Amino acid sequence: MGIYIGVEPHVKIYVEDINPAGNKTILFIHGWPGNHNLFEYQFNQLPKMGYRCIGIDCRGFGLSDKPWTGYDYNRLSDDIRCVVETLNLHNFVLGGHSTGGAICVRYMARHNGYGVAKLALFAAAAPSLVQRPYFPYGLDKKVVINIIKGTYKDRPKMLREFGNTIFYNPVTGAFADWIFQLGLQAASWSTAAIANTWLGEEGLFQDLKTINVPTLILHGINDKVCLYPLAVAQKNSIRNSRLVPFKECGHFLFYDQRDKFNKELVQFMEA
Repeated sequence: MGIYIGVEPHVKIYVEDINPAGNKTILFIHGWPGNHNLFEYQFNQLPKMGYRCIGIDCRGFGLSDKPWTGYDYNRLSDDIRCVVETLNLHNFVLGGHSTGGAICVRYMARHNGYGVAKLALFAAAAPSLVQRPYFPYGLDKKVVINIIKGTYKDRPKMLREFGNTIFYNPVTGAFADWIFQLGLQAASWSTAAIANTWLGEEGLFQDLKTINVPTLILHGINDKVCLYPLAVAQKNSIRNSRLVPFKECGHFLFYDQRDKFNKELVQFMEA
């Protein structure tokens, strides 16, 4: 069931609500530059087990409105709050991939984990996607600057090059094309704006320390986008967290090792 939810005047975001009658609910927040369809291989399986799966398209991506502004983690986490309140969600699992994971971390801090019983982070872009003087474990800032430049110069080429970095195991050309098309559904300005947020956002270091719900951290050892040391930093900062390394796995672990991913997620939800 697809619906639109207003998050501020003249801005609506698209929400896919699968199996609303499910016994337990998980709200998925996608990464850059995709949309809720990235979790297709979870949506195909988890509802069979009785789960309610909700996927949103963050503003600027997928079927959601694409305003000029609002691409910082504060506003994006506020959008999640609007969805949670509109759907009257309680005691749900909040799961986020890559930038979506960073947005979830901000939601937990900014909204005191409103409604969240458990948190799941998948290759999350926290505490920092890029290297900083006090955090040398991320990407070189030049990589992100080149992504921004590429977005404005030749966005399809940039998306193709990014797509070459996200998998450790080979995928078919058809599947790579599908991921590429999901990226093209985003607005160019929102694609660049999120990348700019990576450069300037430093508050996640403190946000991680505020999380007080059981947290599952799933991260590929061979992730070339959100490097594995980010997961270690998450584990060291979040109380009551568990880190599960995915060997021979890249950034898109929910497809790269989807069976293991689904198994770990279900076990966490049932614990």
